[in-house]
Amino acid sequence: MNWDDDSTAEPDARLVGASAEGDDQAVEAALRPKDLSEFVGQEKVRQQLDLVLKAARQRGATADHVLLSGAPGLGKTTLSMIIAAEMNAPIRITSGPAIQHAGDLAAILSSLQEGEILFLDEIHRMSRPAEEMLYMAMEDFRVDVIVGKGPGATAIPLELPPFTLVGATTRAGLLPPPLRDRFGFTGHMEFYDPAELQRVIHRSAGLLDVEIDAAGAAEIAGRSRGTPRIANRLLRRVRDYAQVRADGVITREVSEAALSVYEVDSRGLDRLDRAVLEALLKLFGGGPVGLSTLAVAVGEERETVEEVAEPFLVREGLLARTPRGRVATPAAWTHLGLVPPQAVGPAGPGSGQQGLFGA
Repeated sequence: MNWDDDSTAEPDARLVGASAEGDDQAVEAALRPKDLSEFVGQEKVRQQLDLVLKAARQRGATADHVLLSGAPGLGKTTLSMIIAAEMNAPIRITSGPAIQHAGDLAAILSSLQEGEILFLDEIHRMSRPAEEMLYMAMEDFRVDVIVGKGPGATAIPLELPPFTLVGATTRAGLLPPPLRDRFGFTGHMEFYDPAELQRVIHRSAGLLDVEIDAAGAAEIAGRSRGTPRIANRLLRRVRDYAQVRADGVITREVSEAALSVYEVDSRGLDRLDRAVLEALLKLFGGGPVGLSTLAVAVGEERETVEEVAEPFLVREGLLARTPRGRVATPAAWTHLGLVPPQAVGPAGPGSGQQGLFGA
């Protein structure tokens, strides 16, 4: 993902995509844990947040403002709802792109109840005027509403009841320091390890009334890209396969067969991921190759390759971004079962560049 700008690719609607759209959101809501004791993974964030909330309850005060950062699908929205449940407070949910004017934010803030939780997803995408209004609201529980225009405009102070803002972002670096500093607690969500994902899968299987053994859960967990949202989505697709083509029980063999049908391989790569790697290896000898050229070879938009496929491939150590272009790693050749060329070019052995006469 390109962190230097805020452009967005097409919505990631793949089976292994980390975004949730349509029916996924409804199913996710049913599978979400309701309190911190049920929440799996993120041990440090969970323990720290537990202390913050318990201390606030003992003081009879609202909790400090909370900022949660990390990749999509790791549980930021779930934790915001758990915060509301732990504080026995209502929650109001909105997002940064929905707040494009300071007046939009003022309308939301002025209608909050005392102790209410305001969850602001993708907070880094909020407009700058609304952002500046939020500074005062978070610190002093007050906003200035501007009435009129020009020299005759006046600022009317509006007192707000104490509330807790829970901000979620996938790009913490884009938040201005004045806003980031006003959060009393900041938690960074890490990718899950396979053991944690197996616990998530077993819990979700119980809620879905699906029988699954340890080997079946391990197989799904290993292909879930370290993300609970993807693990739950793969579990539902494997459940469908087990129901239609097996005896309804999810085993390792059933998981492998089901995910083969959906083109999710042993490392969690799907059709797009493999297409990028195959083009890089087979057409360009492992690189280096420019992003635009690689996108044309794959038949996708440049932004789709850069923001949808590349982040996971880089994280898995299958692809590297260099100043000269994209380069495949030895692990990529191994994963696709290919032998890297032993070419000697200007950049030396294994550079992927052929000599002048193809030697």
